[in-house]
Amino acid sequence: MGVPTAPEAPSQRFPPGPESVARARRFVRAALGDAAPELAADLLDTAELLTSELVTNAVLHARTDIDVSARAADGRVRVTVRDHRPSRLLVPQDCPPYAGTGQGLALVDRLASRHGVETSDTAKTVWFELWPVPAPHPTAWEPLEPPAEAAETVTLVDVPGALYSAAQQHRHVMLRELELAAATGQHLVPPKDLATAQDISNVISACVTAALRDEPVEGEIRSLPLALPADAAPAVETLSNVLDVAEAAARDERLLTLPALPRSRVFHTWLFDEIVGQLAGTHPTAWTVVPRDPGAGPAEPAPWDAGHVQSSRVPTIAADEQNRIIAANGPAAGLLGWHADDLVGRPLPTLIPEHLRARHIAAFTSLLLSGQPRILGRSVPLPALHRDGRLVPVRLFLQTQETADGRTVFVAQLSPRAAVPGPVARRPGRRPAAAPQEQVAVAPGHPATAPGRHGEAVLSALERLSLLAETGAAMSNTPDLDDGLQRVGRILTERLADWCAVDLVDEDARLDRACVVHRDPGALCMEEFEGSLPPLTDAARGPLARALSGAGPLLLAGPPPAGEAASPLDAQYRELFGRLETTSAIVAPLRARREIIGALTVARTDRERPFTEGDLSLIDDLGRALALGVDNARLHQETRNIAERLQRSLLPVLPEAGHLQLAARYAASSTTAQVGGDWYDSFILPSGDTALVIGDVTGHNLDAAIAMSQLRSMLRGIAVDRQEPPETVLRRLDMANHTLYREATATCIYGLLKGGEEGPWELVHSSAGHLPPLLTTEDGRTRFLEDGSGLLLGMDPDMPRPRAKDAVPANATVLLYTDGLIERRDESLDDALGRLSRHTAALAREPLDVLCDELLIGLGADSDDDIALLAVRPTSPH
Repeated sequence: MGVPTAPEAPSQRFPPGPESVARARRFVRAALGDAAPELAADLLDTAELLTSELVTNAVLHARTDIDVSARAADGRVRVTVRDHRPSRLLVPQDCPPYAGTGQGLALVDRLASRHGVETSDTAKTVWFELWPVPAPHPTAWEPLEPPAEAAETVTLVDVPGALYSAAQQHRHVMLRELELAAATGQHLVPPKDLATAQDISNVISACVTAALRDEPVEGEIRSLPLALPADAAPAVETLSNVLDVAEAAARDERLLTLPALPRSRVFHTWLFDEIVGQLAGTHPTAWTVVPRDPGAGPAEPAPWDAGHVQSSRVPTIAADEQNRIIAANGPAAGLLGWHADDLVGRPLPTLIPEHLRARHIAAFTSLLLSGQPRILGRSVPLPALHRDGRLVPVRLFLQTQETADGRTVFVAQLSPRAAVPGPVARRPGRRPAAAPQEQVAVAPGHPATAPGRHGEAVLSALERLSLLAETGAAMSNTPDLDDGLQRVGRILTERLADWCAVDLVDEDARLDRACVVHRDPGALCMEEFEGSLPPLTDAARGPLARALSGAGPLLLAGPPPAGEAASPLDAQYRELFGRLETTSAIVAPLRARREIIGALTVARTDRERPFTEGDLSLIDDLGRALALGVDNARLHQETRNIAERLQRSLLPVLPEAGHLQLAARYAASSTTAQVGGDWYDSFILPSGDTALVIGDVTGHNLDAAIAMSQLRSMLRGIAVDRQEPPETVLRRLDMANHTLYREATATCIYGLLKGGEEGPWELVHSSAGHLPPLLTTEDGRTRFLEDGSGLLLGMDPDMPRPRAKDAVPANATVLLYTDGLIERRDESLDDALGRLSRHTAALAREPLDVLCDELLIGLGADSDDDIALLAVRPTSPH
């Protein structure tokens, strides 16, 4: 191959220190320049660069004396870098271009004409050649086996490839930062511990690389057997401790790199615990079943893909670490008045109201700098900014995902807080249910397997009843339709099928594939099969079209024949079968109230265990149970939407008073499908006093919302007509409520803010069992106004009601709120009120819009109750 044949190459030994990298570069340039002055300048520059990379690797990972030699002959260059630690093997990294580490061997592979590595009992030599003319690209680095002393197998179960790649990159960057700090004399950890951490990190990387090479690729989730040294546990514990120190230093901004996000930290904790635990004899624990905090989610192991955002039915926007939108789907763009393509590339603050932008940027920067989540993995009520400038109340669910090359993406799902009606069971244009005699049939052209041919495929009567019960419970135990369908899918794929799909007819008679679940979640990304389907036309003749027309359940002994794919819907259904390697299936119509609302498909991929005619009755029963659950979920959602629209329609426009600032917020529950009776109100009386009202009717349903509207209307009428003190108005309201709606109970505060434009101001109020108002002065001092508290409305209308008077200084804030803002399970009321007091004190000087939104974000995330807020602040013209 024309290797230079000079008898001796100049060589020099360097100590294992950072300064040796620059010295080795200068040595190579001088040696080659002296040996061959005619060498092209670009060859000298490349030789310097590659020498620098290889010597850096030797300094970091071998930590022995380093021998460098360089020679040139016939216009060609050969450089060797030898260390004296052959057990520390090269670990080529398949790193993306932006990765901070792992590029050295990749550069050699890309730029060298030839390269290789040779090992002996005492040394390891890495070499490269540079030729003046183009040469065939060298083969990749030869894969090297892990150290021979590896004697124990540690099995990592359900490892998400994208998350592992991101975590490994971050680990390498952190260790490199500690090495750089040590080189400047800043020893954040003992040098011995850092060396141990580097060594075991490289061993883990080498073992994972070897496992990935040897294991077949079966989707994104893999189980990897790692051949690790039996005595590796202490070193792994040292690595964990070293990374903890590095993370703390990164949060304190003592390192150049950013700290890890929660998901990466939890993954590393799991990885190290698995290695240490299994080396001690414990059984493996799969990553997919490890409990983690909301900010460390999601459990979804698949890498992020912009296509998943586009196909999602949920309004979704994705942003990168530069706070820039990189993907948005139609539902999200439509909600906010944009076209999806117009949003991509814009800064994320484009969609954030002006009064929250500075705080968003500060919170986003804080997340990157500290790695500590504030709203990750939580459902947070806040306003989004419509393109026309109006505010859109939404609930935001924010989570992180990794791309296939290890970058982090922030994925935000938006749920309108004033939801439009969801799908309902009965709509014009739905196809009528089939006659009873059509309910069981075998698809023509598909020879059915004889019943009982494979006994293991036949469930016992008890197992069938259990499966039906679990399916019904999965739908009834969650008010969210999509969540319920996913639960049913998991049950069916665990107990009966390899994959299943649910197709539903929406309120406009359009078809939607609501759910596809596979037994192996890593086989394919099921989301790509979900979403809108071609319409059901008269030309459709395939099994899905027949089921949606009322036929079935239909037994399919394989994919539908090509001849049946007479319409786009038929072709799409056939493609689904082919992509999922289906060998047998049953498709059944979903009937609710004598209408077809969709179809259920259950399928198997094992030719030795097909569905048979004996399974048809079971699938028919499952379809009926599922249809009932879907119908109930839709009716429940429609009832909730009616109640929420009623509730929101009754929320007033706040009055304008020149000397008063007013702000209010309402947010429905984030964790249930129930609507409560929370309300707020404010209006100016003929006397000039400003009325402040907040209340909460007992219950979480449409009845509570209706009772709330009645109480609100009566209170307004009594207050304006009588203009009496608050305690008298509440007594009259209680008497009217007791007379007209005897069973309704509620809490309420009615207050009057008195005072002219110049002040002074005074709050006169009476409380019917409601939480006390919070007074916060401009300098952040807080006080709960606990006087004036009496019985709930609906208890005893003849009971006298107290009244309280409190001075309100200029620029102080009076906050009225409902219990959903503060009350949490397993927490005392005093602790909850204390948390509210601290949050409000920190926001004392903020505009009221900011104060209300920040309270919802900080205290209202994941609340299982409705929340209403009303804030008022008198301002002096001076």
